[in-house]
Amino acid sequence: MDGGSVSKSQVILEITGKSKIKCELKRHLSPSLVGTIIRSLPVNGTIHKLGTSGVYVESHIESGGERTRKEFKKGDIAFLSVGHAFCFFYKDAKVGKDLIPIGKIIENSDELLNVNSGDEVSIYCETG
Repeated sequence: MDGGSVSKSQVILEITGKSKIKCELKRHLSPSLVGTIIRSLPVNGTIHKLGTSGVYVESHIESGGERTRKEFKKGDIAFLSVGHAFCFFYKDAKVGKDLIPIGKIIENSDELLNVNSGDEVSIYCETG
């Protein structure tokens, strides 16, 4: 599979020393934000727990809220513009803040169950 297309971009969430999770950012969900994210990768940071349904990674990326929502399904990826954070859901969830949907986890979403707060991560574009 190639690194992406105009409408979709393949990215990897790598948990250092543990696993690589294949993700897909979808431009149609939030065109401006997804474009900004792709141009800003790679992002390095640490994992934080998002209640019992997901994890998040803070970033340096700033963006306003496009189409936000508060309900997400297992495998969804969203962005919190206030905290500049990527949110990865491993369970269906209702959250208290408005998040911007940006994509889906396409492989290994259950690997998120094995991460701990403080684990080092990198989010980068998949190449070849």
